[in-house]
Amino acid sequence: MGGAALRYIDEDEMKVIRAAERVDRDSPAPKGRFHGHAAQHTMHETDEQTRGSFVRFEPGAHTHWHAHSGGQLLHIVEGVARVQAWGDPVVSLELGDTAVAPPGEKHWHGASAGGPMTQLAVTSGEVTWMEEAAET
Repeated sequence: MGGAALRYIDEDEMKVIRAAERVDRDSPAPKGRFHGHAAQHTMHETDEQTRGSFVRFEPGAHTHWHAHSGGQLLHIVEGVARVQAWGDPVVSLELGDTAVAPPGEKHWHGASAGGPMTQLAVTSGEVTWMEEAAET
């Protein structure tokens, strides 16, 4: 299935997305700054800058430090994630775990080195990208 077939944000009716359809190998890279490879499947987007997307990170890939003016929710649907808020230690998240970054919180997230990770990301507001995150 090609990346274009996965876009549901312009549809007027409910769509069901099966696990195998979360992120296609032809899905585009997400906007922003990343270390390593990631692909994104945006499923829902509003004029109020609220987005729902599946994002798949290859092993060791992660975002740069960033913040969302309206916050971000990350729910892990495959693999092991690593997340960190500015000034806090790195935290590992497993299948079914959820992290919530409040509005304006500087953070990064991505896959562990041991394998790929897919997250359901719900974001709100503008994104401010910052320096590259050095995993510790």
